[in-house]
Amino acid sequence: MRAVRGNPATLRQDALASLVVFLVALPLCVGVAVASGVPAELGLVTGIVGGLVVGFLPGSALQVSGPAAGLTVLVFEAVREFGLGKLGAIVLAAGMLQIALGLLRFGRWFRAISVSVVQGMLAGIGLVLIFGQLYTMAGAKQPGSGPEKVLGTPGLMGQIATSGTALTSFAVGLGTIAVLVGWKRLPAGVQRVPAPLAAVALATAAAAIGGLDTASVQVQGLLEAVQPPAASDLASLGSAAALGTVLGFALIASAESLFSAAAIDRMHDGPRTHYDKELVAQGIGNTVCGALGALPMAAVIVRSSANVQAGAKTKASRILHGLWLLLFTALLPAAIGVIPLAALAGVLVHAGCKLIPVKDLVALWRSHRDEFLILVITAVAILATSMFEGVVLGLVLAVAKSAWETSHVHLETRPLTGGRIVVVLSGNATFLRLPRILHTLEALPKDRPIELDLTDVRHLDHACRAALENWAARHNAAGTEPVRMTGYAVADATATAPSRTTG
Repeated sequence: MRAVRGNPATLRQDALASLVVFLVALPLCVGVAVASGVPAELGLVTGIVGGLVVGFLPGSALQVSGPAAGLTVLVFEAVREFGLGKLGAIVLAAGMLQIALGLLRFGRWFRAISVSVVQGMLAGIGLVLIFGQLYTMAGAKQPGSGPEKVLGTPGLMGQIATSGTALTSFAVGLGTIAVLVGWKRLPAGVQRVPAPLAAVALATAAAAIGGLDTASVQVQGLLEAVQPPAASDLASLGSAAALGTVLGFALIASAESLFSAAAIDRMHDGPRTHYDKELVAQGIGNTVCGALGALPMAAVIVRSSANVQAGAKTKASRILHGLWLLLFTALLPAAIGVIPLAALAGVLVHAGCKLIPVKDLVALWRSHRDEFLILVITAVAILATSMFEGVVLGLVLAVAKSAWETSHVHLETRPLTGGRIVVVLSGNATFLRLPRILHTLEALPKDRPIELDLTDVRHLDHACRAALENWAARHNAAGTEPVRMTGYAVADATATAPSRTTG
């Protein structure tokens, strides 16, 4: 219990901050679970584990873990493909993979992921949340794929306009969003109540007082909802589809947690995050969640920023928030069952909008349009295919862009006395620039002596080296004068690595 020790003033401040985080986390835990297609209690279980297990572990002192909106799409797809019974096995395996990555010190490498890919990932999740939860707001069934959700939106609007039940439900969701958007404009004293809690509470009260015909959260009890994975569920993880889902859970949860840690570190002056330890802590939390058959967890910026802004000083705040979630779930489970689904859908639509970096899009378009394209392509690919495929495509594009930008090569042709020609290459000569290099060289006259100066070449890859040697051989066979090369020792085709010489 060393994490919760401290002077009375600090403990009092942490206790107050924990209540704020609890009030923010409660509607989000339930909303993420319902949007993921699992019982509402499983989202609360993940929030409890995030507080009472991860809260004690080293890594980041102030960020708070729980079910994340960024994982909703992946969880929904996994439940639809493999069933709820195997979700726990997938989460458990993902947690063990996170532990291994942390022990192997991979945590710091997540900081090297392209920001455009991460923003594109979040924007794609936001788009899927928005288009999917619009159907829940109207009390309609969501289509299976992202394109179907987008293309079905006009029909959904028509259903809302012609059906009184759909219109009532959608109005409850819109009212929830309106409260969330306008909450910051209210007096500071009112804003002490977290906006998500206020929005859900007001929507619930309006539905109850007005006798509105809206669907509500189905509650089955905490112990009944917890279903540990069976041995057969663990044995079925050997398929390529299951392994891909495990990898997707682990990588996305890790990236979201560590990027959240970087953002939270900029908000306070306390101890900095140890990324490898934080990755291990997240892995332990997901292993426990998987053993309980609950949702996967990640450290999320909404709860973490609320924790810092509420004045938290130590780990005690996030530990106590997990305790409040446990007490609420155990003592007041019926309170969850009166929450309208449309209100929770409104909370997630608002969360999805906040995941789309509108301001960054404008700045990227003005200054780095290639990064803008990577962000947009990643987001659209996630909406059109799946989370994993979209992120992989974004990473491939980011690597290709980086490789293209670093492989700059400059060619300069100079005539010398005696009819000789010198071609000076400088920069990084790689296979990406071969078409340009060979086009220039093959256009040179074949009956004149040529000197190829490679002195200023910083890097010459194997493909480019072989192409230059082949061009020199063809030129020597067709011309009257041989090609003379200076700089890199390209004449020895059997060399495994280029060596520098003076030309």
